[in-house]
Amino acid sequence: MWRSSWRGRVPTESPPAGFARFAPDLAVEVVSPSSTLSEVQDKALDYLEAGTRLVWVVEPRARRVMIYRSRSDIRVLGEGEQLDGGGVLPGFRLPVREIFEGA
Repeated sequence: MWRSSWRGRVPTESPPAGFARFAPDLAVEVVSPSSTLSEVQDKALDYLEAGTRLVWVVEPRARRVMIYRSRSDIRVLGEGEQLDGGGVLPGFRLPVREIFEGA
């Protein structure tokens, strides 16, 4: 059974107006041609400081995904490896190469 820490944080009666007032459990950032890797890495660290438990930074040019769990727990996955959801998305698995298929 899937469980998430968002329960109790999201109002059930109606969606909030504007941005949520809590950090997401998972954030995914893609390094676009108009941004630098450094900018996106800084944003990943900002997410962690705000309480996000897992951040994936997808770098299309290098065809890799960086996984941030904390400032000191950062892992880089190449196309031959598999992305997983850890404790945030239990059971989720995706070969990194599939992210870049058709790109």
